[in-house]
Amino acid sequence: MKPAKFDYVSPSTVDAAVEALIAAKGEGKVLAGGQSLLPLLNFRMARPAVLIDLNGIKGLSYIEDRGDRIAVGALTRHRELERSPLIASRLPVMSAAMRHVAHLAIRNRGTIGGSLSHADPAAELPMLATFYEAGISVQGPAGRRTIASEEFFVDALTNCLQPEEIVVEVEFPILKHDGWAFEEVARRFGDFALASIAVSIRRGLSGLEAARIAVMGVADTPLRLRKAEEELLAMELDDQTPDRFSEIVLSQVSPNDDLHASAGYRRHLLGQLAKRALRTALAMKG
Repeated sequence: MKPAKFDYVSPSTVDAAVEALIAAKGEGKVLAGGQSLLPLLNFRMARPAVLIDLNGIKGLSYIEDRGDRIAVGALTRHRELERSPLIASRLPVMSAAMRHVAHLAIRNRGTIGGSLSHADPAAELPMLATFYEAGISVQGPAGRRTIASEEFFVDALTNCLQPEEIVVEVEFPILKHDGWAFEEVARRFGDFALASIAVSIRRGLSGLEAARIAVMGVADTPLRLRKAEEELLAMELDDQTPDRFSEIVLSQVSPNDDLHASAGYRRHLLGQLAKRALRTALAMKG
């Protein structure tokens, strides 16, 4: 199929893009990489009156070290994140996860702002934003504001943006850890995840003193498992710790059946991935 008829606007500034959205009166759609939007247009699942192309706006593609955080412009392509030495050294969980994002052609065009805005619960970047507690900067008629990642994702394919707001930047705090892991299973390489987990730990004198856990593919949004983090910190570390950790993770998720996998199968996958991820993180020497 072909898209329904729409007007096309190519603004040169973010302000102009916001003005175009205001003028569209709720009937506008923003185009960044187009890897999610264009199929929706072709199937006529999306029928905007106006398409607002952000690719002519300069200055929205960058990866910057800001000391205790890494800032990423909204038009930064997935492939740039995957190949960035700065991301690999400062945000290693993200670097590992980016290799699982779709296929090369999609990574070459897809953008971080587009992926976060699309809010697919089985996509890696929304989960990474939740894992790192990213701050998502958006611009609208009232200026700029920053939204915490756990507030940004409301439901499957649903974010908290106002109709005239656009994601412009994402800041990822740098975690202090000495062990980490990212694990994912998909039906085929490049498909959306059936289940995935990211883990980060930091050791203290008598055990673990910090932990970070996030999962995706098992709920309508990516999840930060704060209770599992607390329980992991309270554990004595031994050979059975990964098994106990897996049970804790599974106690905090309730997947649904869908076309791709049953709820039981997703739980089984996540349990196995949790064991593997914690073993990997614990085996690191810092």
